[in-house]
Amino acid sequence: MKLLDALVEQRIAAAAARGEFEDLPGAGAPLSLDDDALVPQEVRVANRILKNAGFVPPAVEQLRALRDLQTELNAVTDQATRCRLQARMLALDMALESLRGGPMVLPREYCRRIAERLSERVGNVDAASAGSQ
Repeated sequence: MKLLDALVEQRIAAAAARGEFEDLPGAGAPLSLDDDALVPQEVRVANRILKNAGFVPPAVEQLRALRDLQTELNAVTDQATRCRLQARMLALDMALESLRGGPMVLPREYCRRIAERLSERVGNVDAASAGSQ
């Protein structure tokens, strides 16, 4: 392996001496590296291949969905719609914490009761807004 490394280094040095690397795109500019310092080294290559193929980890998809919901929530004035969006955001946030292996893992029953309470709240807001119209 050391022989191969030495051969590669020799060829790179020869190409650099001939100036073959001077006209490359981005020459002289800082490298734009993805921040994958927290990703284990053995997973980085697989993540890069998946990313180049258009796939993203579930956590990234959920973060995008949370961002989109937040944007939608900022534009909505109807209280019933706001409650529904907040409930969806809470569910996504809890799922994201689960993917992260967060410190708090909620029992399924507890999550079900939260969803029921949020549904009741949305129902109460819908009834109140229907009565005021």
